[in-house]
Formats: sequence, C-alpha cells, structure tokens
Amino acid sequence: MEIVADLHVHTIASGHGYSTILENVQVAKRKGLLALGIADHTPSMPGGPSPLYFEARGHFPREVLGVRLYFGAEVDIVDEEGHLDLPERILRRLDFVIVSLHPQVFQGGPREVNTRALLRALEHPLVDIVAHPGNPRYSLDYAEVVTRAVQLGKVIEINNSSFSVSRRGSEENCRLIAQEVKSRGGWVVVSSDAHFCEEVGEFGEALRLLENVGFPAERIVNASLKNLEDFFERVAQRRRSL
Repeated sequence: MEIVADLHVHTIASGHGYSTILENVQVAKRKGLLALGIADHTPSMPGGPSPLYFEARGHFPREVLGVRLYFGAEVDIVDEEGHLDLPERILRRLDFVIVSLHPQVFQGGPREVNTRALLRALEHPLVDIVAHPGNPRYSLDYAEVVTRAVQLGKVIEINNSSFSVSRRGSEENCRLIAQEVKSRGGWVVVSSDAHFCEEVGEFGEALRLLENVGFPAERIVNASLKNLEDFFERVAQRRRSL
C-alpha cells in the first residue's frame, strides 16, 4: 500500500522536536512523499510555541522542493469538556486541526471522563483528525468515539510511533479502533508523528496493522493524491459553512 503524504510531523517549534521544516521536507522528498503536514504542538504542551507561531502562517510556504505543504496543529484537549488550547480565530487559519490527549496537559480519568473529553472535542466544527486514540493511558469507549467521528465526518489517526517509542501497548487498541472504523465506513489517516526528520514517512507498523484487518485503501486519507485532495476539500467546505 502506498502512502503519498505524512500529515503529522513536528518541528523544533514543538519544543521536543529536533528538525526544521526544511529538514523534514528534504526527507519527505527523498522518500517519495508528495505532501507534508506540519502539525506542531500547541501552547499548553511544555515547551510548545506561542499562539503567534500559528497566527504568522502567512510566512509559511505552500511548496518546497516540489513537496506540497499544509500548515496545521496538534491541538491539546485540556479538560473533560473537550476545550482546546487554541482559540477559534487561530483554528480557522489552519489547513487542518488534529486533536489529542497528552498527560502533560490533561491527566484524564475513568473511561467515561476520557470518552466525554474526546467526544466534546469532536463536536468542534474546526476539528478534523483525532490523533493516537489507541494510547493505553486513556481508556476510551472506542465504539462510541468512532461512531461519532464517522457521523461528523472526522478522521481517526493510526499513528506509527504508537507502536515503537511513544505509546507502548497501543497495538491491540489500534487494531480494535481500525476494525470499528472499517465496519462503520469511516476514514483513517496513517501518520508518522515524526519528531526527527528521519522519522518522516515511516509508516511500516501502522500499515501492517491496517493490512491485517483488511482496511480498504480507498478509505485512507493519504493513500492517494485524490483521497488527500478530497479530504482537504471536505475540510475547506466545513470551514466555509461556519
């Protein structure tokens, strides 16, 4: 299965990323990717950038070395009510919005608390993707989260770093999530969650999992240029309707 874009890539702006935009692009080009999504952490993450970093997106290039660039953010859910740590005026300026749970920001709690936080965040009209929901630190009702995501046209991420350095113990959860999305006709995106440039475009474990559950390539956002362009058109339509 071919993946044409990596939509979850961090830079030095995240505070614990180790590469620049240009370094990430150079690796993406070498690995044959057509597009890259820069999704740095947001202000609540220790060491994260200020809101100004996201407001200044006018300086962000649309293409470098022939690689198409999208400017987004991995936005933190900060409480049980699903509040996000960037204001709507900034979220509107982004090409895409990923939301996620991180213990440095929100400790979480019982399954119903974590599920409520994620469901509330999904309801935000400017949210497009849910990152690494298989993290074993946060017990979730996967059926409820996936059902609502599919109803709202939101995308579930299968995060390759969850199988190695970041969230050990995620594999079985991710398999269950992928099966839920498949059974409901939803969409996933495969991401590296790169924090160093050589991790860009590394999808091996995530792809093996999707292949093992028979997940259809036509429902993977970044499995073709058409899927990718259709995804960003849906995102743009959602923003135009607000």
